[in-house]
Amino acid sequence: MQSALIGLNVPLQRRFLTGVFSTSRSYSSDVKKYECTSPELKKELDECYQRLDLSFENTKEAFKSKSNTELVRALVVLRLCGVQTLVNQNQMILSTMRRVLGKNLFKKTLKNTFYGHFVAGETEEEVRPVVGKLRNYGVKSILDYSVEADISSQEATDKTVKGTSEATVKPAAMTPVVDAKLLETTRERYTVHQEFGDRRQGVASARTYFYEGEEQCDKNRDIFKESINAVASATGNEGFVAVKVTALGRPQLLLKLSEAIVQTQNFFKALTGGMTLQEGRLTAQEFTKRLNDLGVKTDSDAVKKFFNEVDFDSDGIVDLHGWNHILDDHVKLGQLFQVLNIKTGALEPLIQNLSNEEEQEFRNMVRRTLDVAEYAISKGVRIMVDAEQTYLQPAISKITIEMMKKYNKTRGNVFNTYQAYLKQTLQNMEADMQVARREGWHFGAKLVRGAYMEQERARAEAIGYEDPVNVDFQATTKMYESCLTRIADEVDRRGRTNVSVMVASHNEDTVRFAVNLMKERCIAPSERVMCMAQLYGMCDQVSFSLGQAGFSVYKYLPYGPVEEVLPYLSRRALENGSVLKKANKERDLLWKELKRRISNGEFKARNSSS
Repeated sequence: MQSALIGLNVPLQRRFLTGVFSTSRSYSSDVKKYECTSPELKKELDECYQRLDLSFENTKEAFKSKSNTELVRALVVLRLCGVQTLVNQNQMILSTMRRVLGKNLFKKTLKNTFYGHFVAGETEEEVRPVVGKLRNYGVKSILDYSVEADISSQEATDKTVKGTSEATVKPAAMTPVVDAKLLETTRERYTVHQEFGDRRQGVASARTYFYEGEEQCDKNRDIFKESINAVASATGNEGFVAVKVTALGRPQLLLKLSEAIVQTQNFFKALTGGMTLQEGRLTAQEFTKRLNDLGVKTDSDAVKKFFNEVDFDSDGIVDLHGWNHILDDHVKLGQLFQVLNIKTGALEPLIQNLSNEEEQEFRNMVRRTLDVAEYAISKGVRIMVDAEQTYLQPAISKITIEMMKKYNKTRGNVFNTYQAYLKQTLQNMEADMQVARREGWHFGAKLVRGAYMEQERARAEAIGYEDPVNVDFQATTKMYESCLTRIADEVDRRGRTNVSVMVASHNEDTVRFAVNLMKERCIAPSERVMCMAQLYGMCDQVSFSLGQAGFSVYKYLPYGPVEEVLPYLSRRALENGSVLKKANKERDLLWKELKRRISNGEFKARNSSS
């Protein structure tokens, strides 16, 4: 199945990059020709494409935004990130510096080094000029309030274990249909395991929230709303804000919801003969026949009620995409997932023993999430819901898809995130696009490689379920390219105003693929169908080259008080250390530009950031 999924649109995958650093491409004879929607858009696309150096080696253009001081700082910071001993001990070093230098000098030192390079400022007022400067060079902004709890691994584990729900997902009613071993493996996968209680372990590039009570979740909601205010003020209506659902409620309730979703998928896949998510649809006649084959009396009221409940869009067909009342304030989580007991023919709740307090906590989580979304939309700001670990993701994606149904009727206000390093990404994305197409709302996606690979693999091996991660880097690259190609196909099918994607990648080959895909499909940058994004302080040779050529590109701008963003800085050091061990291109380009300025006499003259 995986090879079949990756094999979609093979001609586009196999022909890419003859001479990886060349702007020209060789096309096979079977490439379909695509027409631009207007001569003006074709002209725009051609001019942008011609201006862009796809080698990303034009240092004069790539670092035009940097003053000499910023250039030297970037070079020093990235070189230090390449020293593995310093990277591994970064938390101890920062702690020692804070103790030795004192608060004020420590803050000043960081602002002139690591903080200044990776963080846009402490407050909205400090961030605003950074946003303006980026805009001058064609780069837009995504603000991200990057304050994190600086707690020990033991404290993180204790918070996770303490927050474990007593509720259970009981799929016993499915056993005549679904293999008992599969049901048990699924249960274990979506259960809290103490050895993986600290969800930060093995994760260098993603912020993690731990549940500290409903009051703290309310505070997190307010922080997201403050970030929205900052985005609206600093960027106008072109900005995004990043949101994590685990900041807004108890993650263990997401675990229960995720298990219920996956166990239900197991049930429906068994009923449909193992079809994929997007293929698994049964007519009333087929559904009835399958139940009759299992010995269920299909003339009962329970069976009729069950069919009506799982025929989510009242089209006479049962499919796997439902439970679209999850955002409704009056619906209890314990009542939402009803499954037919094959033995008795009665309907039973799948999630059992949820306390009234837990039901209220889940509704609070949903309310906070909707509150953030509606506040963002009222300010003209769009939100991207971050992906998290696979054992939390089914619930997060379900909530996000329902938000897209609710808020993406006229434009892409909400984006779901898809991690290309996972084996099921294309299949899951395909299912979501199918629902969006059928129901007529805008499909918005952020596509990333992924942040949790090391932890996901270790957890799968320890607990005993299939590794969800692609076998190697090349397979992830193919998955990313297949997802991008599939999104472009959907654009061709549904039109330019109904589908959009944020290509969030620091990989130059991936960005080149996206740019060439835009050229092939005649997608102009101003249509905002396909945008790019990188982190502030990373991959500037890509971001600014794209921006100055006229492509739609964003920088994630972390901001927050110096002392409170230290965990973020620690992760940036780890991430850069890992990347720069394998590829030194960015710092080599910085050194090349520094030498160019010195040799041309620009170093003394260039002291401003303009």
